[in-house]
Amino acid sequence: MSNKENEDLLLSQVRDGVATVTLNNPDRLNALSEEMISQLHKALIAISKDRGIRCVILQGSGRAFCAGHDLKQLTGARLNDDKGASYFRHIFDRCSSMMQTIRRMPQPVIAQVHGIAVAAGCQLVATADMAVASRDARFGVNGVNIGLFCSTPMVALSRNIPHKHAFELLTTGRLVDAERAAAMGLVNEVVEPGELETRTLELAGVVAAKLSAAVKIGKLAFYEQAQMTLSDAYDYTGDVMVENMLYDDTAEGISAFLEKRPARWSN
Repeated sequence: MSNKENEDLLLSQVRDGVATVTLNNPDRLNALSEEMISQLHKALIAISKDRGIRCVILQGSGRAFCAGHDLKQLTGARLNDDKGASYFRHIFDRCSSMMQTIRRMPQPVIAQVHGIAVAAGCQLVATADMAVASRDARFGVNGVNIGLFCSTPMVALSRNIPHKHAFELLTTGRLVDAERAAAMGLVNEVVEPGELETRTLELAGVVAAKLSAAVKIGKLAFYEQAQMTLSDAYDYTGDVMVENMLYDDTAEGISAFLEKRPARWSN
C-alpha cells in the first residue's frame, strides 16, 4: 500500500471545538487493518493533547461504519512460521491499546453509526462514550459465525450493555437493528438517515459548550469509579468534586448561575 493510500485511510477536520474523524476505506467497509488501527491511534493521541478540541465524532465513509478486523490481512499471516500467532497477538494488542486510548482521552467521543458496525466495529461503538445511530444501522459481534469468538470486542461490549444481551450477541452472531441496539443501551439515539450528521453534531455541540476542564475530570472519574466498590467510589468522587470546585472557571460558572448571567469561562 502506498503512502498516499495510507494517508487516505483516515480523514479529520475540526470545527467549533469538535473534531470529526472519518474511517476512510469504503471499499473494505472501513475494516480495521493494521494501517487503519495505527493511523486512528495516532490521530486520537494527537487530539487528546489538543486543548482546543472539546468533543470528537467518529464516523465511517461509504456504506458502513466499520466491518471489524481486516480478515484478509489476518489470514495472510498464517503463512508465517508460527502460523501467524505473533502477528495476531500484535494486531489485537494494538487494537486494544487504541480502544483504551478512546477511554483515556479527555474529550468525549461520539460514534456516528450508519450501515454495519460489526465485530471490532461494534467494539468501537461500545467503547465510544456515546453513540448516535441511523435507523438503517446494524450491530453485531458475529465472529462466532466463522469460528472466531469475539473475545476482545466482548471486553467493551460486556462493560457497555447488560450481560445477557452481550452474551446473546456473542454466541449467536446475529445482527440487531438500531432500535434494539438502543434498547440494549449500545446507542443513545436512533435517527432517520438524513438526520444522522445533524443530530450527532448537535450532541457534540452541546458537549463542546461545557467547561472542558469539568468534562475532562468527569470523564476520567466516570470510568474509574465504575470499577470500585460503592464506598470507595464515593470517597474517590468526593475528592474529584473538591478538586473540581477549586477550579477558577467553576467558581465563575457558579457565580454566573447565581447572578443569572452567562459564564465567562477561560476554558
